[in-house]
Amino acid sequence: MFNSVLDTPVEFLKGVGPSRADVLKKDLGLFTYQDMLAHYPFRYIDRTKYFKINQINPDLQYIQIIGRVISKKVIGDKRAKRIIAVFKDETGIMELVWFQSLKWVDDNITVGTAYVAFGKPTIFNGTFSISHPEMELYQRKQVGRGNLTLQPVYNSTEKLKKFNLDSKGLQRLIAGLLDQIIPQVPENLPQYIIDKYQLPDKRLALLNIHFPKNVKDLSAAERRLKFEELFFIQLQLLHNKHLRQLKFKGVTFEKVGEKVNRFYNEFLPFELTNAQKRVVKEIRIDTQRGVQMNRLVQGDVGSGKTAVALMSMLLANDNGYQACMMAPTEILARQHYASITELVTEDLVRVAILTGNTKKKERTVLHEQLENGEIDILIGTHALIEDKVQFKNLGLVVIDEQHRFGVEQRAKLWRKNIIPPHILVMTATPIPRTLAMTLYGDLDVSVIDELPAGRKPIETKHLFEAQRLRMFGFMKQEIAKGRQVYIVYPLIKESEKLDLLHLEAGIEQLSYQFPRPDYQMSIVHGQMPNADKQFEMQQFIDGKSQIMVATTVIEVGVNVPNASVMVIENAERFGLSQLHQLRGRVGRGAEQSFCILMSGNKLSKEGKIRLETMVRTNNGFEISEIDLQLRGPGDITGTQQSGVLDLKLADLAKDQIILSEARNTVIALFEDDPQLTKPENAILKAYLQKLERGISFDKIS
Repeated sequence: MFNSVLDTPVEFLKGVGPSRADVLKKDLGLFTYQDMLAHYPFRYIDRTKYFKINQINPDLQYIQIIGRVISKKVIGDKRAKRIIAVFKDETGIMELVWFQSLKWVDDNITVGTAYVAFGKPTIFNGTFSISHPEMELYQRKQVGRGNLTLQPVYNSTEKLKKFNLDSKGLQRLIAGLLDQIIPQVPENLPQYIIDKYQLPDKRLALLNIHFPKNVKDLSAAERRLKFEELFFIQLQLLHNKHLRQLKFKGVTFEKVGEKVNRFYNEFLPFELTNAQKRVVKEIRIDTQRGVQMNRLVQGDVGSGKTAVALMSMLLANDNGYQACMMAPTEILARQHYASITELVTEDLVRVAILTGNTKKKERTVLHEQLENGEIDILIGTHALIEDKVQFKNLGLVVIDEQHRFGVEQRAKLWRKNIIPPHILVMTATPIPRTLAMTLYGDLDVSVIDELPAGRKPIETKHLFEAQRLRMFGFMKQEIAKGRQVYIVYPLIKESEKLDLLHLEAGIEQLSYQFPRPDYQMSIVHGQMPNADKQFEMQQFIDGKSQIMVATTVIEVGVNVPNASVMVIENAERFGLSQLHQLRGRVGRGAEQSFCILMSGNKLSKEGKIRLETMVRTNNGFEISEIDLQLRGPGDITGTQQSGVLDLKLADLAKDQIILSEARNTVIALFEDDPQLTKPENAILKAYLQKLERGISFDKIS
């Protein structure tokens, strides 16, 4: 009926049925027995520890006490009715209180009997009590799983609780499921991998993750399941890479020709850093192999990724191919267009731009020039992926800040040539090594870890509200030197929930401190029409305004070398990566630049760490590692859409060693057995075949 017992729909489990199955699916995404077994506890309660009554304090999350019920009485009536029992041990007395299931309590909790009472302690009128304690007869042999040692606690929802599926209810279902199917659970890792890393087998790991007898067994189960989780992500990623190399032959860039050589010798206004030269060489080698290149170039703000991308596009042009560059916003696309057309002339290379705002007449001409090969490099936004945009011979696609595009959007670009073009992905968000291995594990990764010569590190200061006048004074000093200033706010309008200094109030305050006509101000936020936004940005870029007041829309895509100060209001509310991106808007010229982090006096522990980190270092990779630890992988680069990071147990910030073990194991596996034909790898081949039947290639590439 089903491929495996694990594929059995959850409604077939004893105690579930259609109604409970429906809410399990909707609220927790639990559709099959497999999903139920992978609904791991999020913590455990230590049931091995016992307290005396005189050791209780209300800060304890749970307590377990051995004592005797010395009295029991019913108080109140109707809805206010409750049972209160006095519970005593050799150190004192406390109360046990029940508001529900009163008949059961009346029938089963007897005066003079010794019990183990378990629950959350509270204090009322100087007396400790537990509401709705779990009660077990003392010294009676326990039957239920998890009640003697580490008791699992499961995520539930209010709706599930109405179906008696709180943590305890889920515990009962999972215990029953394990009893029913554990002998039939298949092993999914080859024995030689289990032996190499001394992992428990799958069945034992599942038993011990849900109902561990001790911390040692729990730790071993967690390690096994984390390894498995990360191993199969790496298996899928590296298998996809291998498939692509077999399926997609790449165009060959055989020569470095006139365009690259002339640009390097005549046009390039600065010396490439060693890091840039290394990455250009890696791209050059990739594009000679006859296999489609898929390379990620990551580098800090200002590290020179655009120059590397331009040289790569010129390499394509030298070999008779067109190139395109896709950016997530019009502002960023126009910024790239401006940067590139400043570096090259029309007699060297023909560059065009296409965005959603390109007029129909211009668009028609551009489409024609693109199809007959008159355009060498096309820069644009999502408009590039429209079916009407056809290239004569597309050889290289550069995607900037790729995490802002969906998989299907990216795939449309490499369908625009008979032989898929080479792919170069760029990001200015430094990615922690573990995240790069997981998100971009099927790409080759290049890192530009060096800033161009002559760049001065940005000085970062953290100021509190009481120092605001000092900050205004510093802004006036810099403006008097002919410099420009950014001020970034987290909100546009006042929020009742968040007491932040918002943009509208900020403008009012700034207008008083920086009155016209002595000072000009540009205002930009996400709710403005695009045309107004472009106008305000251009005013600042042209130096017609000295102060740019904005929300985080200027996080990427504004290059104003004359801007020397970045003020970030309520800086404690921003993530580290975002703070680092914003800081990178300054420091683009030869002058010393500054970043001022304004905050309230009350800082959370995390807020304090973020601001201290920003003041201490300009190293984006160090910052990204700390950000991963603080925020987790889900939104560090907005990557939740990828689906790769749907991790049940593994933590990329904490499990770097396990991730490295898993990835190295997969690399060695494909080196030894590329087609997975060896008998010991049959279960892995079956896994990948099942995956390929369920998911089209485009969706997993």
